[in-house]
Amino acid sequence: MKTTRYYTVGLLAIVLLGLQSACTDYAASKENQEEKEITALQEDSDAVLKRGEYLVMTMGCHDCHSPKRMGPMGPEVIPELMLSGYHGEELSPVFDSIALPPGFAAFYPDLTASSGPWGISYAANLTPDETGIKYWTEEQFGKAIKEGKFKGLDDTRMLLPPMPWMNFKDLADEDLHALFTYLQSIPPVENLVPLPKVNMPPME
Repeated sequence: MKTTRYYTVGLLAIVLLGLQSACTDYAASKENQEEKEITALQEDSDAVLKRGEYLVMTMGCHDCHSPKRMGPMGPEVIPELMLSGYHGEELSPVFDSIALPPGFAAFYPDLTASSGPWGISYAANLTPDETGIKYWTEEQFGKAIKEGKFKGLDDTRMLLPPMPWMNFKDLADEDLHALFTYLQSIPPVENLVPLPKVNMPPME
């Protein structure tokens, strides 16, 4: 009788140890899976940001949207003002005083403003500040980049030259997402860009 009792107790102990081990293994497996998923999400997020940064560099966004100063090898981006658009005084009187041949254009020294047959245009602030694109949706950003709509809104004017939005109309959605994600991740710069002086008739 005692032998049977000891056998039963021993069997229960083995079962309990087995259950404890299984629960421990399951918890460890679940924790490892969660860690892998977090790592994968982080790697995916990093990849999107790197893609966005690459696109900003190769698509020439800094050419017009980043204020520059003269360096030993020519104009160079001012890091703390990166992608914050035109900084400076109103240029209308200056550009209006320049006698340009018909059809020609003139640029501000750091290329963040330009004057031509369309009027005077200023490069926008692309940083995630209230004066930039902080409150833009990705859909708005897409309309601005791919359709040339001012602030990415319907029933607004078209973006003015020299913004080459026509070159980006076939941009893949994943690249558009990477661009927007990257721009929302950079340091915000407070800079309210002046409104343009538009000479062109409104487009239907």
